[in-house]
Amino acid sequence: MTSRKRERRRLGRRGLPRPLGRLALGLVRGTSTECGVWGGRASPVFFPRRSLMSRPPAAITAHVASLGDRGDGVTEPVAGRHYYVPGALPGEEIRLIPGPRRGDGWAATLESVLSPSPNRVAPPCPHAAQCGGCDLLHLDPAAQATWKRAKVERALAHRGLDDVMVRPLLSVGLGTRRRLAVGLRGRKAGGVAGFHERASSRLIDTPSCCLPTPALHQALAVLRHHAGDFLEPGEEVQALLTETETGVDVVIDAPRGPDLAVREALVALAQTADFARVALRRKSTVDPVAERRAPTLTLGGQELRLPPGPFLQPSREGEGHLVALVLEALAGLAPGSRVVDLFCGVGTFSVPLAATGLQVEAYDEAATAVAPLSRASTRIRAQARDLFRNPLAGGEWQGVTAAVLDPPRAGAQGQTQALAEAGPAHLALVSCAPGTFARDLRVLVEAGYEVAWVQPVDQFTGSHHVEVVAKVTRG
Repeated sequence: MTSRKRERRRLGRRGLPRPLGRLALGLVRGTSTECGVWGGRASPVFFPRRSLMSRPPAAITAHVASLGDRGDGVTEPVAGRHYYVPGALPGEEIRLIPGPRRGDGWAATLESVLSPSPNRVAPPCPHAAQCGGCDLLHLDPAAQATWKRAKVERALAHRGLDDVMVRPLLSVGLGTRRRLAVGLRGRKAGGVAGFHERASSRLIDTPSCCLPTPALHQALAVLRHHAGDFLEPGEEVQALLTETETGVDVVIDAPRGPDLAVREALVALAQTADFARVALRRKSTVDPVAERRAPTLTLGGQELRLPPGPFLQPSREGEGHLVALVLEALAGLAPGSRVVDLFCGVGTFSVPLAATGLQVEAYDEAATAVAPLSRASTRIRAQARDLFRNPLAGGEWQGVTAAVLDPPRAGAQGQTQALAEAGPAHLALVSCAPGTFARDLRVLVEAGYEVAWVQPVDQFTGSHHVEVVAKVTRG
């Protein structure tokens, strides 16, 4: 065999050593990006996947026709496709970068605004372009109010409830949020405290957030400064901050099964920041690490001691609106009438209703939330109960005059059906999701209930979310 033939046999037809030649072929076909191969005597060459070598999609021009229910601009069709574009407003001519399929359309990224809407304003927050905490800060507040009321009307119309009266929106301003769920990440010195980028797991540091009350703003600054004391560099956890009447209550996801050093760091943090309480949460267990004062909240003139991380309405102002609306919806009931509060939480509605002389039966699956309620008033009987698995039904409604229904975002189909079959004559419905609210309301209307009014409440200014309250009655 000649030397040339021996060399060709060693290298193979592609001029590479036989094993590496097969590997190189696989790399070019996109089976790996983790190692390189040698082509003859050349330097190492890395072959990325073919998808990574493709060019990014070119920007296209589009006209924004409307605002979707999640606050994204929805374009008129371009080559048969309509795009959902965060940050775009109706009437604008924009340049967008196409993204992947999303529902009945396509996602996109806003590259530039060619002709801005007259309703476009400079966001009051410097983090608005990146942070996913708010999605409508670029829309004029008056236009936000109009859009949110229309969003509620669309949800009702979708369920055939076009004739329901929707009142003008009640709004709560920025800087009022007393309850925030934030992300924390450790660094060698200090850390990051803020919210995730929209549709991403990337945490954005937000030192100038416009949402929280001054007390929570200061709490975020302290957590940012001290996150490295109890988190490893790069370690990320969630924290829930609640401003109570005795100070800030902080619940932090337990990192790594917390050791003594972590606990000591959190005790020191509570003292430095003058937090009322700091607790660690692991799965469903919450362990108070430092309690310097018992966190409390006053409802209906009664002081309640709060469990760690309770569910509260996001602002005092918003809570005031909702309580007043529920009392209006159930006004005129005789003293001593039995009222059931479903998904009662810490008693946002139970305690004020009891203060008017009504007998309240309160239900929620969170045992720690309902425990203080029976002690708050002799007119309240509170019970822990999973209303999804075990809705109040049938004969349990005998003798009940009215009910409040305030379920989570997903609504309460089972409990609503039980109300439709045997519920009382007077209902106050509360919801933070117009879509599921309208779905459940339709069930009640088909069972003979009538809707007196629906009141939208905007306590999530700057975002696409909106709360609703309704007065519903049956002959």
